[in-house]
Amino acid sequence: MKEDLADLPAAKDTQSASGRENKLVHSDRVFVVHGHDEGTRESVARFLEKLGFEPVILHEQANRGRTVIEKIEAHRDVGFAVVLLTPDDQGCVKVGELKPRARQNVLLELGYFLGYLGRDRVCALKRDQVEIPSDFAGVVWTSMSDEGWKQALSRELQDAGYEIDWNKVMRC
Repeated sequence: MKEDLADLPAAKDTQSASGRENKLVHSDRVFVVHGHDEGTRESVARFLEKLGFEPVILHEQANRGRTVIEKIEAHRDVGFAVVLLTPDDQGCVKVGELKPRARQNVLLELGYFLGYLGRDRVCALKRDQVEIPSDFAGVVWTSMSDEGWKQALSRELQDAGYEIDWNKVMRC
């Protein structure tokens, strides 16, 4: 995926659900939002690298005295985001039963990239049984229960305008 920027699809104006226009960044950089599941994070990051993308993992970036949201803003020059919904925490309503859920930072960053990039440039990968936030429940997410997530993520990237080498996808 290391192409000259001139070879990438031209940035286009799109209108989000809120009615505002976004200027899309076409980049081989993909932001990977994750919780504590290092294995899942590494699997997704290495898969993206094999396809020619540059995964952006926030904790690998220099802090430079910034807050977390400032770091996200400094590294948001991506064309796509992959959000890993993994069962790292537990939670419930006050009188409910504890259920596995993604970390709060993951949900915040999910919302951030949905608003910043648009839903069509964010792919949520869900591992195991994880409570889905009610405001996101109607959006289709991809299960990581088997290796099918690689093909699903590749389809999402292709639909977002990226060229995908399907031979590489099938070999990964």
